[in-house]
Amino acid sequence: MEKIPACPACSSLCGYEIDGKLVCPECGFEWVAEVAEEIGAFVVKDANSNILADGDTVVVVKDLPVKGAVKAIKAGTKVKNIRLVEGDHNIDCKIEGFGAMALKSEFVRKG
Repeated sequence: MEKIPACPACSSLCGYEIDGKLVCPECGFEWVAEVAEEIGAFVVKDANSNILADGDTVVVVKDLPVKGAVKAIKAGTKVKNIRLVEGDHNIDCKIEGFGAMALKSEFVRKG
């Protein structure tokens, strides 16, 4: 787990991350996700630079060929309830007709 820095408003060390933001439970101050990215926290962005979170719904922005499959995942395919993971393919999900897949965030947009 990444070390969360002290709150800029009250210097508390009890901060936590929620929905791409860092929150101080003592004073209620919230940092935006760009600040979290600067300190090295795990942040995943889509093709339009929107920040993604676990459970989001995304839309595939281009046809994606799948090894061993007869057809490609078509642009416009909705993928519900994604899970973010570290690595090159940073989205784990289930796509109807294909099953469990790992996608790169650069090929999806927040839906």
